[in-house]
Formats: sequence, C-alpha cells, structure tokens
Amino acid sequence: MSLGIAFKSSEGIVLAADSRVTLYTELPGQNVSIPSTYDNATKLLHTRTQGFVGAVTYGLGALGQTDFRTAHSLMLDFEDYLQSSNLVNRLKVEDYAKALSDFFLREWNTRMPPPVSNVPVMDMAFLVGGHDENEPYGKVFEFQVPSNPMPQEDMVGIFGLTYGGQREWVDRLLHGFDDSLPTIAQPFLQIPDTQREALKQHLADNLGAPIPYQFLSLQDCVNLAIFLIKTTMRLQTWLTGIRGVGGVIDIATVTRADGFKPIQQKEIYGDEYYGL
Repeated sequence: MSLGIAFKSSEGIVLAADSRVTLYTELPGQNVSIPSTYDNATKLLHTRTQGFVGAVTYGLGALGQTDFRTAHSLMLDFEDYLQSSNLVNRLKVEDYAKALSDFFLREWNTRMPPPVSNVPVMDMAFLVGGHDENEPYGKVFEFQVPSNPMPQEDMVGIFGLTYGGQREWVDRLLHGFDDSLPTIAQPFLQIPDTQREALKQHLADNLGAPIPYQFLSLQDCVNLAIFLIKTTMRLQTWLTGIRGVGGVIDIATVTRADGFKPIQQKEIYGDEYYGL
C-alpha cells in the first residue's frame, strides 16, 4: 500500500514517501496468499528537465505482466515523452501533472491485462507538487491511474497535507478518527447518508489536531511528514494485518527559490554496509 504525503505550506512544498513494496504469493494447492515485503523501492519521483516540480506515488507498485516496471524506472521514459511532446520549457504544475497522468495511463494500457468485469484493480496513484513561475505559493495535484486520471488540485486556497495509501493511522492522528468510522457507525446509529456526512464533519471539527499549518516553517513540515510516516511504520510492527509501510523515508522540498531539493534519499551500498 505505501504511504505518500504532499505538504503545501507557505514556504514551499514537501514530498515524502516510504520505500516498501508488498507482493503476494499464492501457495500451491492452497487458497492462501503470503505477503512478502521489499524495502528499497523509490517512490519519490523527479525529472531533470523540470526543476520546480516533483511527485510521490503509492498504491500499485509496478506495471506489467512479465516485464514489470516501477514508476521510478519509467521516469527516464517520461522525460523522453516530454521531449517528444515538445514539453521542454518550464511547465505549470497542473500541466506537468496532466502530462505525467497521460504518460502513465498510456503505459497502463500498454502493459496491463485487459480489465475483467467485477474484478477490482488497484490504482497507481500520484501526488504532484511544485511551484508555478511568479506564483507565491505552491500547488498540489492528485490523480489515480487508471480509475481517475484527470489531475485534481488539492488544498486550494489553504495550507495542509494531502496523503494516500495506508492512511488509517495518519487519519487518527490528524483528524482524531479513522476515515471509516462514520461508515461503521451509520448502521449502528441508524442514520441516513446525509447524517453520516454531517457526523464526519462534526467529528473532524471537534477532534482534529489543532495544527496551524499556515504558520509552519518548511522544517516543521518536513518534521511532521517524517513523523507521520515513521509512526505508521512503528505501529505496524506490533499489529496483525498488512505492514505496507516501511524502509527509508525519502523526502524532498520544492520552493519558489530553489526548486526541487532532496532532503534525504536512500543510496545504493555494497556488501560492507550490510555486513555480508
């Protein structure tokens, strides 16, 4: 599942993601799936030719049926796609998000099997954040391939976090309740859908963490993003269920002055690092 965060602040954008990929193996002759985790995936995405925008991905970890490609492994192909589409000048964040969505939707349609009726498909989801030229504040867009490929802007006119993936613990920390709570409570309270939504808003208004996002420095935003991902990792070590968040936290900022700037990223090491 993973956990990806895009943080819009008054000083810039923060992009953060964990490094875990979870695969499921069907045991021969048994109706049992065993999860296996790998903690070295790169979900923080950037193109060299567009220096004021970046992205994080979560959800489906790779595209393909036999020759699997991760989102990170396809970013050089995306740069070629931008070049061939004559998108070589600095793009607006929305235009970059649209181009990224078009590219990955094309890759999905090329690499993935045809859809099967009544069989759910996990999306490859993206959060795109960056700065438009001469604009004081950054922008964040969200889209999912293939179900919802049109980028939608989040945090319009406000500051705060957009996040996705295995998000239940972030919901509880920031909102005061799991997002599924109103749906679980609805049949117990015997209330219609309209009151369920009113209950959700009432809980958010009264239980949400009182964080003044508009006053947080860029460093505060980096710290909070790391805290939320790391807390999810730590809690999962004691829980049964899918431990879908793990590995190194990759994090970058995008500011009006400096553009995309990695803050911490994992590196490839030899056997001495692992003590082999």
